[in-house]
Amino acid sequence: QKEKYLPMLATGKLIGCFGLTEPNHGSDPSSMETRARKQVDGSWRLSGSKNWITNSPIADVFIIWAKDDEGVIRGFILEKDMPGLTAPKIEGKFSLRASTTGMIFMDDVPVPAANQLPTARGLGGPFSCLNSARFGISWGTLGAAKFCLEAARQYTLDRSQFGAPLASNQIMQKKMADMSTEITLGLQGCLQLGKLMESNQHAPEMISMMKRNNCGKALDIARTARDMLGGNGISDEYHVIRHVMNLEAVNTYEGTHDVHALILGRAITGIPAFVPRNSTM
Repeated sequence: QKEKYLPMLATGKLIGCFGLTEPNHGSDPSSMETRARKQVDGSWRLSGSKNWITNSPIADVFIIWAKDDEGVIRGFILEKDMPGLTAPKIEGKFSLRASTTGMIFMDDVPVPAANQLPTARGLGGPFSCLNSARFGISWGTLGAAKFCLEAARQYTLDRSQFGAPLASNQIMQKKMADMSTEITLGLQGCLQLGKLMESNQHAPEMISMMKRNNCGKALDIARTARDMLGGNGISDEYHVIRHVMNLEAVNTYEGTHDVHALILGRAITGIPAFVPRNSTM
């Protein structure tokens, strides 16, 4: 499987996507409804739907997670020309507009036995991918935050009000000091986490902490920068509002801000609080 797909994925000759989230199951992937039914010849038939999947409308290769007849989550490699597979584009996004996002519909899609991921069983498979993505997001959000800080700094130096640059006001300098501090602390946290991951000394909750902290702080910084630019802050000329809108989505995907708080709460107390007391599960 790696020899077949990875070289062309690495060179961009093939586009891939990752299908985990479903219309009715975002933060609760263990309740997914997509089903994989094993056939007598060892092949599989997949039926179900996925939602908010990056690249799905243009993807050549689909990594799909589905439950088998025993309720075990398994991974499968689908290709765009397989019968019964469609991936319409989601229109009307105000965030991550440069990214093609869509749904995936599977209507009894035939999947060869060779396209099952042989070692993936349970949520450990998709979560191992998600943890790597969350670590990358922890870095990337700080890049957006740094851009917003630099934009706010330059704007307040260039724009004068009441006879002086905006940057000469204490409140502006205090905001920029806070922004710079949070970016620096976030970067140091990412660097230390990366070192721990390289030596396999990290806990998954550390990744949740960095993803949650850096996404939330970057969004706060972007919103503050937007405010510092006044009315111009919503203009695409300065790009700050673009980062604000994008960070709104990043704060949600790959585990929402609140779900990561619950992951950390479970690690701190030993008590999981994901399922409400009045749940029908």
